[in-house]
Amino acid sequence: METSAEKIPTPSEPRRRRVAVAVLACLAAAVAAVLILGRTGEPADASAEAGFARDMAVHHAQAVEMSFIARDGGTDEALRRLAYDIIVTQTAQRGIFMGWLQQWELTQASDRPPMAWMAGHGHGGGASTAASPEASPGSASGEAAMPGMASEEELQRLREATGKEQEVLFLQLMIRHHEGGVEMAEGLLRLSDRDEVVTMARHIVNSQSGEIKLMKDMLAQRGAQPLPSIRQ
Repeated sequence: METSAEKIPTPSEPRRRRVAVAVLACLAAAVAAVLILGRTGEPADASAEAGFARDMAVHHAQAVEMSFIARDGGTDEALRRLAYDIIVTQTAQRGIFMGWLQQWELTQASDRPPMAWMAGHGHGGGASTAASPEASPGSASGEAAMPGMASEEELQRLREATGKEQEVLFLQLMIRHHEGGVEMAEGLLRLSDRDEVVTMARHIVNSQSGEIKLMKDMLAQRGAQPLPSIRQ
């Protein structure tokens, strides 16, 4: 009488090889899926996307501060409209940057030096190479590391200036500030392919480049020139 064990057929060698190949194929597919998901998952704390969001939020905050000074202290309607547009646009964008960090479960601040995400990609990452020391005397270390940022001394001059003097200084500082913002956005475009971040960076490049041209025209109307460009 045959036992139940004897009724169970023993797999042939070819069948065992086919099973082994199938298992290896499944493992390879699983590894590939992990790698793909890892590339398209949320940005890490040290990623270009996180660094861009944090640094650009700080950069935008100063632009908003300068624009409030110009809007509240100025009488020229065209310049006040420009300042208002910068306030509205860059405040909204700062909210988006903060929202990204929250969505990615990252902190809004980091111990990493400002611009470290661009180190080796056109910026020193921790030491300003875009603006000369003369252009930003007395800047805090975090601000000095970001291209185009005004120093505290320059901000105080802007607060104390009046009339045409304030208008000219605001336009000069904001042109340089926008040049820094464009540089940061272009740096992100070289380092990231994440859709929402790339879309924002392109918008910043286009919109701020347009505003730079407008502000240069407004300076010329006032018989003044921009500060030396920080663009390479």
